[in-house]
Amino acid sequence: MPLTRDEDIRALLEETRTIAMVGASDRPNRPSNGVMLLLQRHGYRVIPVNPQITGEHIHGEFVFRDIGQIGVPIDMVDIFRRSEQAGEAVDAAIAAGAKSVWMQLDVVDEAAAARAEAAGLKVVMNRCPAIEIRRLGLAPVA
Repeated sequence: MPLTRDEDIRALLEETRTIAMVGASDRPNRPSNGVMLLLQRHGYRVIPVNPQITGEHIHGEFVFRDIGQIGVPIDMVDIFRRSEQAGEAVDAAIAAGAKSVWMQLDVVDEAAAARAEAAGLKVVMNRCPAIEIRRLGLAPVA
């Protein structure tokens, strides 16, 4: 069952340090670009994943082709993809040993969520971590 209670979402955001952002964009007008910047300013390391701009940099971070290429432990995979494409990112998060997957606003894939939960990952769907951080009044991570 995806996390919905404030205390569960708060705990997840407080224990997370490294986030792989699937669908990160280098275009400043894209929501993922602004969310990445806000998360970085809040103390998270956000590693962008986008096969179309692999090797570029977004907000000082190297853009990887896929999650499996990253090579450092990932706490959360933040998914900025359409719902029908979210399952692929969830499966990659499971394979990479991520601790959680977060599907952005309007991104819902019940089957992928069930696979993630069965593999022991925490799941959030149809929410934005940047909005939740502000709404919950979370302090920056150390």
